[in-house]
Amino acid sequence: MSNTPPEHSEPGESTYPPAFRAALEQLRAAPFRDELSVREIPAPGSIAPWSVALSADIGAPEHGRDSELGTGRFILMHDPEEPEAWGGSFRVVSFMQASHDTEIAADQFVAAVAWSWLEEALEQREAQYHSPSGTVTKILSSGFGSLEAQGDGAQLEMRASWTPDDANFGAHIAAWCDILCALAGHSVRPGAVGLDAARGKLGR
Repeated sequence: MSNTPPEHSEPGESTYPPAFRAALEQLRAAPFRDELSVREIPAPGSIAPWSVALSADIGAPEHGRDSELGTGRFILMHDPEEPEAWGGSFRVVSFMQASHDTEIAADQFVAAVAWSWLEEALEQREAQYHSPSGTVTKILSSGFGSLEAQGDGAQLEMRASWTPDDANFGAHIAAWCDILCALAGHSVRPGAVGLDAARGKLGR
C-alpha cells in the first residue's frame, strides 16, 4: 500500500502564493515507496518565506526516533524573489543517512557512486533540475568503554540540494525517496541494483 503523509491544511494556507500552494498539494498527494514511513514535519522558518518539510524513515521506527536503517529530511523552499544562488523560485534541500558495514563505508568509490544515485534518480523520475550541490560523508566509528559491545560501525550521509526546473514536485520527492532507499541498500528504483549488488562498481 502506498505510504502518504496525512493530508491537512494549516491556518493561513489560503494566503500562500498559488505556486507554493500547488507544490504543497502535490507533495501531500504523492505516493511513496513501501519501504518508507513518511510524515510532514515543521519546516524551518528562517531560510525562505515559504517552506514545507517531510521526514522519511526506512521501515517503521519507534515513535520519536529515527530509523537506524535509514532516515532523511526533504525541504522544499519557495521565494518568489528568485534568489540568485537558487536560479529559480524553488529550491530543494535534503539530508539522508544510513548505517552500513565498515567494508562498504571504507571503499574509496562509495561516495561517488552514492552521488551518482542522485543524478540517476532525478533522471529516471523525469524531474528537471539545475544547480545541484552537496556532499557525501563516510563516518567510521568504534565503540569503547560501555559502548565497546557495539563494535565497529559506519554510516553514509548525503546532503544534497537542487533547483527544480519544472512544477512536477511529485517527481522530485519521488526521486528523493529513491535516493534514500538506495543509500540504505535498497534499489534506486524497483528493478535497479541496490548497494550490495553494486559492489562491482565499487571496485570489488
